[in-house]
Amino acid sequence: MRHNKSGKRLGRNSSHRAAMMRNMVSSLIQHERITTTDARAKELRKIAEKMITLGKRGDVHARRQALQVIRERHVVTKLFDRVAPRFAGRPGGYTRIIKVGNRPGDNAALSIIELVEEELSPRPEKAKPPTETAEKAAPVAAEVKSEAPAETPSKSAGAPAETEKAESEGEAKAEAPVEDEAENKKEN
Repeated sequence: MRHNKSGKRLGRNSSHRAAMMRNMVSSLIQHERITTTDARAKELRKIAEKMITLGKRGDVHARRQALQVIRERHVVTKLFDRVAPRFAGRPGGYTRIIKVGNRPGDNAALSIIELVEEELSPRPEKAKPPTETAEKAAPVAAEVKSEAPAETPSKSAGAPAETEKAESEGEAKAEAPVEDEAENKKEN
């Protein structure tokens, strides 16, 4: 059983697989885009992301760790000097896999794996369409805000707030008899 053995074997023994991945990550960093099978691209992505993260660290120890995987000095130099600074503000996701189709000879699924070019920009939040409950809640909140200053006056302004309430109640009482008189006229 293959418990705790991560990664695909890709039909190769371990030394052949390691050599193939070293060559592929070197080619990816050197050319910034390569075409390979889907399974290889997915395995390559793991190693390439780690190498770019090492390049972002930029210290001597990170450079030596990268040289353990990428055996070509000029590729490591390109990684640390040109590739990694492009991704300084990006917290991962340095590669993109694009599915191309099938290879004519053996019908294997092919993909292009490439380094991401564009700048990272945070996604804008989608504006939710206003719902009826939101429209009803908004006017109520506006009324509460407009009444809040009147309810919390200073000590010297305590009497005017009470008179405003009394006046508004008096206006409501005054309007009620007018409506009653109008109804009485209609009945007659």
